Amino acid sequence: MRTVGVEEELLLVDPETGEPRARSAAIIARAERESTDGHDVFEKELHDQMLEYASEPQSSMAGLSREIVRCRKEAARYAGELGCAVAALATSPLPVSPAVGAGRRYQWMAEQYGIATQEQLVLGCHVHVSVESDEEGVAVIDRIRPWLSVLGALSANSPFWQGKDSGYSSYRSRVWQRWPSAGPTEVFGSAERYHQVVADMIDTGVILDQGMVYFDARLSRNFPTVEIRVSDVSLHADTPVLLANLARGLVETAAREWRAGVEPAPHSVSVLRLAAWQAARSGVTGELLHPVTMRPMPAHAVVQALLDHVGEALEDHGDLDRARTGVAELLGRGNGARVQRELMERTSSLRDVVLECVRHTQD
Repeated sequence: MRTVGVEEELLLVDPETGEPRARSAAIIARAERESTDGHDVFEKELHDQMLEYASEPQSSMAGLSREIVRCRKEAARYAGELGCAVAALATSPLPVSPAVGAGRRYQWMAEQYGIATQEQLVLGCHVHVSVESDEEGVAVIDRIRPWLSVLGALSANSPFWQGKDSGYSSYRSRVWQRWPSAGPTEVFGSAERYHQVVADMIDTGVILDQGMVYFDARLSRNFPTVEIRVSDVSLHADTPVLLANLARGLVETAAREWRAGVEPAPHSVSVLRLAAWQAARSGVTGELLHPVTMRPMPAHAVVQALLDHVGEALEDHGDLDRARTGVAELLGRGNGARVQRELMERTSSLRDVVLECVRHTQD
């Protein structure tokens, strides 16, 4: 069975005002001092108001769920010891002036990309699914392209930007597109072609290295995995488990199609960008573009199409019932964007939205 792991970026906020706080370096240093096994769970990110963790790879969704809850609780504990709280919010609802982290890499980015770097206080969730080889991994990347916008819609959790309603369910994804290498990709056809494209991108000098290749799905440079990078960080801890379950189903389904000689869908990058935009705009409350036809359909029907597409692989793993239940619960409750807007409607206070989301982060 393919293993799966999750990376989540969490927002550090003041527990009284809800305003972002630049304390990640202190929190990571404290966690490293207390570590007994030498394993660093937490990592620095571009801005000091962000704290990232990486879960241990898991073969079962139950194990992944426990791991995500554990990591979120540890993040909350360390942050609390330094006067902060953590919120699984993909953008800060309150106005913020992001602080770019120290270090040569981040300073290079600030100089290279200017104001776009300053504005990138956005927080995502990356899902890693194991693959047997680069060749299988690229075959998977080629075949999952049309379905990634649906994961983006399910995870959408960033309706507010600099104190205002953005009009989007996932404004994070729109900000993320300002990076020159971000977004959907062409069909590569082979691992050799994939690696050549990446090498050509680095040779332009516009990006620094392989780590700045921000494809929606890419081969990990550190692990034998496909890394799916389209999702907002999710407000509730059960949502990244659902996303990981669906992502593993997508990877397994795509690998089976590749072995059976099924060609990737020929959708252009231009159309895939429109599908991603639609998912960011409406989340799961309006219409999405159907990954097969690229024509608008009600979001619930497109989500069901995703479940149907990966159903055989999920059933073989014993995960189909869990995926169906997770989808039903998310559609009933709403994604993070809907929850945030409902909180705002009830309280008329973005501060209260943030503080209530701190609580939801640990639910």
